Amino acid sequence: MSLPVIAVTNASTCLKDAQVEAVLPALQQQVSQDFKAYWDMDCVLTFLEKDEGLTSGWWQIVLSDDPDQAGALGYHEMTSQGTPLGRVFAGLDIKSGSSWTVTLSHELLEMLADPWINWCAIGSNEKIYALEVCDAVKADALGYEIDGVLLSDFVTPGWFEPTDADRMDFKQHVADALELAAGGYISVLDPKKGWVQMGADTTPGPKAPAGSRRQRRGMQKMKWRRSDR
Repeated sequence: MSLPVIAVTNASTCLKDAQVEAVLPALQQQVSQDFKAYWDMDCVLTFLEKDEGLTSGWWQIVLSDDPDQAGALGYHEMTSQGTPLGRVFAGLDIKSGSSWTVTLSHELLEMLADPWINWCAIGSNEKIYALEVCDAVKADALGYEIDGVLLSDFVTPGWFEPTDADRMDFKQHVADALELAAGGYISVLDPKKGWVQMGADTTPGPKAPAGSRRQRRGMQKMKWRRSDR
């Protein structure tokens, strides 16, 4: 089976194309070495000019300036053709002092782990968790560098359920299954309320942006509205 090709496109005025293209080797290394070692998932990353047509079947991540949903640094959805589409709002990252490369890494890894926004896992406590692999350790300060590019940390399968994984997250910021690092959160299925966001201090996590993978978990699939891209 061939690997998915993910085209990264810069539609942001805050970044030059060369800046975005320059981080792809570090992202490719993260996916093909670090992430694949634990999740057995890989992809081929390529840079695509914003005026170039997207090859049929390719997935895409688009960097732009300001979010279409208040406060969203990034999320991923589905195109009108039914393929995964990630959105990274580099402008808001830069304005808020956050790392756009961490957000890009975050959305890339979560797109790979749950491309169709419909996978979940039964945790060691028998609760049902969304298969979101970066949210529990999402803070920029928990990330790590490859060739000077700051990337997102991610949890391993052992975070969800007992496995032979040697750690709960790649950079070993959490010690126990289902533990949330400071600033982290996760989607949990509540039998009465549906999907809810839980933060590290057990309070509700941040509101899910409309159209995002987290928001879509809380609504019937027939009500989803695909991107017009």
